[in-house]
Amino acid sequence: MIDKIYIEKLKSNFSEAVRVILANKIRTLLTSLGIIFGVAAVITMLAIGNGAEKEILAQLELVGVNNIVITPIPDDDENGTEEEQEAGALEAKRFSKGLDMLDVASITQTIPSVKTVSPEIILETYVIKKGRQKSVKLIGISADYFSTSNISIESGKNFSDAQSENALPVCIIGKKIEKKLFTGESAIGKQIKVKDVWLQVIGIIEEKFISDNAQENLGIRDMNLDIYVPIQTFLVRYKDRKIISDEPIERGGGMIFFGGGGQQGPKKRIARGNYHQIDKLVVQVENSSQLNATADVLSRMLKRRHNGMLDFEISIPIQLLKQQQKTKQIFNVVLSIIAGISLLIGGIGIMNIMLASVLERTKEIGIIRAIGATQEDVILQFLTESVLVSIGGGIIGIFLGVFASYILEITTGIETILTLSSILLSFFVATLIGLIFGIAPAKAAASKSPIEAIRHE
Repeated sequence: MIDKIYIEKLKSNFSEAVRVILANKIRTLLTSLGIIFGVAAVITMLAIGNGAEKEILAQLELVGVNNIVITPIPDDDENGTEEEQEAGALEAKRFSKGLDMLDVASITQTIPSVKTVSPEIILETYVIKKGRQKSVKLIGISADYFSTSNISIESGKNFSDAQSENALPVCIIGKKIEKKLFTGESAIGKQIKVKDVWLQVIGIIEEKFISDNAQENLGIRDMNLDIYVPIQTFLVRYKDRKIISDEPIERGGGMIFFGGGGQQGPKKRIARGNYHQIDKLVVQVENSSQLNATADVLSRMLKRRHNGMLDFEISIPIQLLKQQQKTKQIFNVVLSIIAGISLLIGGIGIMNIMLASVLERTKEIGIIRAIGATQEDVILQFLTESVLVSIGGGIIGIFLGVFASYILEITTGIETILTLSSILLSFFVATLIGLIFGIAPAKAAASKSPIEAIRHE
């Protein structure tokens, strides 16, 4: 019986609150603007945060947790000024052999904390299939490349030791390459012509989404468009920068030209270009706590092997990602503060308008108290109005936040992920704001004396 009476009271309060709100539509809308923008900001912030977290995890999966990346620094120096050329003629640079397979063997054998070493050589070339030519990247790799880079082979198999050691013409291709060259059929066992060499496809890697941000900040290629061959196959059948050609011999920053009669001609300082045998070296350590120490050892060892020249760069991707994550967390904190301020202003607005409503309805309060309404009934009435205003603003804010998240993703390319939990959290916060900031006006209304309230003009 008591529950039924209580439910009837709630229904009566709800209908009265709806009546009051509809009677003051514009004022109610203006009152709830703070709640609307605050809830929209919360939803947008959580959507951006979820998207950033997903991107960080995806990038972390691509670069590997315990990886150290070594990249060579080519000699891009042009001929330079006349003074530099004269200085170069008198004193050539130190000679460095560059980053090569001997370094790979030395790292593997010397540093105990190293788990695997994965070298890469990259060649911009083309593939021919059924008379069609497409630009591709040919990547020379070791068999450890896929495990080091967290890449799964969807179909087929990895390179065997025999295929790698004997430089056999086999390859593993990206999923997009298969779709382009072998539409509607499997590429496994088929032949493709990459530059001048026919290669047999023995595997297809699993397709992975690589964001533009990851490609730019971490130097990650779109591996779905790559063709992979054993590194020995690459060096034997395509290009090996360590092999001496019939071009003039380069020495450090200088080149020796031989004139007639066996006399040595003038020595001119020129750029060596990319003299490194390999283009990238990924070193995976056993434990993440060994990253910094191993990177330091690698730097000193390679500098010694390269005749004191620092012609390489060492980076730890996970540290770059942590820095990126920290920046995004700061951004989320700023958004949270903005959302909190908006909600606070919204709550103050609700309290202010409800206090004004109490003053306007003083006589009405006196009448309902005189006919038997208790203080609790008055408190419940005004709390219901406050919560309804807040909930209405919260619902509009939810729609605005969802819309803003989609617009933000479309216009800026920032990935946003909306979740049911973020929407429910926003709705809960909006309701709580209405409840908290409605308490003071409700108590003010309930504390009025019925007789004085009726006599109020």
